[in-house]
Amino acid sequence: MIDARRRRIFVIHSEFPPRAARGACGSILALIVIAISPWVTPCRAADEQQVREVVSGGLDWLAGQQSRLGHWTGKNGRFPTAMTALAGTALLCEGSTTMQGKYAPQLRRAVDYLLSDSRAQPTGLIGDPQNDDRYTYGHGFSMLFLSQVLGEEEDAERRQRIIEVLSKAVEFTGRAQTEAGGWGYVSAKDGNNFDEGSTTVTQVQGLRACRNAGISVPREIVDRAVKYIHQCTGNNGGVRYQFRSHDMRGRPAITAAAIACLYNAGEYDDEHVPRMLDFCRRNLRNLSHDGFGHWHYAHYYYSQVLYREGGTAWNEYRDEIVDKILLEASQSNDLYFWEQGYIGNVYTSSINLTILQLNQAALPIYQR
Repeated sequence: MIDARRRRIFVIHSEFPPRAARGACGSILALIVIAISPWVTPCRAADEQQVREVVSGGLDWLAGQQSRLGHWTGKNGRFPTAMTALAGTALLCEGSTTMQGKYAPQLRRAVDYLLSDSRAQPTGLIGDPQNDDRYTYGHGFSMLFLSQVLGEEEDAERRQRIIEVLSKAVEFTGRAQTEAGGWGYVSAKDGNNFDEGSTTVTQVQGLRACRNAGISVPREIVDRAVKYIHQCTGNNGGVRYQFRSHDMRGRPAITAAAIACLYNAGEYDDEHVPRMLDFCRRNLRNLSHDGFGHWHYAHYYYSQVLYREGGTAWNEYRDEIVDKILLEASQSNDLYFWEQGYIGNVYTSSINLTILQLNQAALPIYQR
């Protein structure tokens, strides 16, 4: 049981010396600290030892939230397929596999849950269409998670089962694609051909992960999705919710996800990417601002984009995003987690732990 007494710290600071000269926690800072109880020592350049401690405690908290059946859920027991895939991916980033490492037992249970008859449907869908009105999210995240497991899977029977499930999952994704080339919250057939940007991204990233793992993925599915993203991109670089939308301003969260999607599709030199990157820099650079909504979703993908970019852009962003994530953590004993009202703490914690571990480069889908 998680202790209800949580520690939180809020920091207002002015920085000296300026950004270019920062580098250690001992930089001269003027701090006003208001804390319920002390937790971390704030600093602009995150202490890597501190990051490791928080990641370790966060992964332990996440592992403790897994049900005996092997799944994780969001708030009120919702979205078990998507939450299981996201939580499992965060555990994989630590370096564990289903056979080795600290979180091997949890990963085995998670994989077996997604491979079970209750999740792996005869249609190829990974999910539960009867109890999930947004099942394509879980399907896409599950393709990504299982494909990362596949490369290190040592159990021959489980490995063969993963290959079978992923092969059928790719076929389902192809059939679920709309006439415009995107995906919606459900398949094109179930959703009357409705599509939108965020679910499109989960499918493309899942397809790319499958291809990397050796699963056959028809190129035309990805090509149609890339064309869909192009149609959704405005002159300002922002990507609309869907290409039929009359709102031409674009959404920062979906734009960040769309860039990650294009990178996953192999479109590193896509002519739209520079404008999309500029749009994200203008709208996502202020990490304390959440006026666009879906903060964690946006930075889950934006962090992947900047990690691939590398260099100064990534280093500066990582300092800032790590500081924010650490300062917003809640603590119970040596366990760390992040609170989120709508989807739930497993969702927020899984995303934050994945961002904190990108430098580990443990998973092929996130590598440069």
